[in-house]
Amino acid sequence: MNAPVPRPIRRSGEDRVEILDQTRLPHERRWLALQNLAAVSHAIRAMQVRGAPLIGVTAAYGLALALAKDASDTTLAAAFAELAATRPTAVNLHWALRRMRQHLQALPPEARHDAAWREADAIAGEDAAQNRAIGQHGLALLRQLAHPPARPLQLMTHCNAGWLATVEQGTALAPIYAAHAAGMATHVWVSETRPRNQGLLTAWELREAGVPHTVIADNAAGLLMLQGQVDAVITGADRVAANGDVVNKVGTFLKALAAAHRGIPFYVAAPGSTLDFACPEGADIPIEERDGDELRQVTGQDAEGHVRRLTQLAGAEAVCNPAFDLTPAALVTALITERGVCPASREGLLALYPAGRHG
Repeated sequence: MNAPVPRPIRRSGEDRVEILDQTRLPHERRWLALQNLAAVSHAIRAMQVRGAPLIGVTAAYGLALALAKDASDTTLAAAFAELAATRPTAVNLHWALRRMRQHLQALPPEARHDAAWREADAIAGEDAAQNRAIGQHGLALLRQLAHPPARPLQLMTHCNAGWLATVEQGTALAPIYAAHAAGMATHVWVSETRPRNQGLLTAWELREAGVPHTVIADNAAGLLMLQGQVDAVITGADRVAANGDVVNKVGTFLKALAAAHRGIPFYVAAPGSTLDFACPEGADIPIEERDGDELRQVTGQDAEGHVRRLTQLAGAEAVCNPAFDLTPAALVTALITERGVCPASREGLLALYPAGRHG
């Protein structure tokens, strides 16, 4: 990407961060100031920020904000507990909070405030570097699949795992951005990803970056693979278990099944902070059940340009709204991490992250 790499979170003065409110996208670009713990907790819970890596970074800044006036052990513990309860599935949230707590508990209270901001900045900086590395490792895989220039490489993704979900460039989209920057001809099939429609954010990102793409209904993915219109699938992850099982946005498993049937590579891109070596297999990962109104209602822009929320299903209708699903490791061709590419297995992960033997 030749233009300055955008970020969805930024420092904006002492004891203040701003986020790009993702509940307003793709219709409106609005920055939202977060000035206290309550605002950060709400932003994570309401999905004003989303994407496992970005949730972790935002939570780290939330802990720093919580210590602005009182950095006692009591405040630190209470803030940790409140932030940890916001989203149960994405492991980056808990990873970032544990790292912050471990770093801060070793310091006297009077030193914690400034140290918290430095550590949160460090976590954000590391995420950006990891995203860039994932992009380069993924690019090497895409080069192996590349066609003659006359035929673009046809890629498919699910949900949003771009810079809106991380600090820079993203996980699943990082190799695509790297390929585009390298001059490779690519085209991306983008699922809507109902009911939250995060795929519309992917389309917005790709349009901003000038990457050719087409939005599809989620249920069209299998047909496109059957017709030979997909060369590879790349998704992100919200948690990867020690055996290589992947939990990601609901609908990922169905794409993995279709890809396996057609012999299409199915790649999962995720940084080390998304790996959970303490979780033996995917069945042990809690799957978040979200409010049924996400399914009953839809948000869109009317003819006058106003963003409105409309009811498409009666409130009395029972709905099931799991936010994530589980893709078994056997369906994952490879994991793309900041340390390289590996099989989706315990042995493959430990080859890149040997410290995981003690996780």
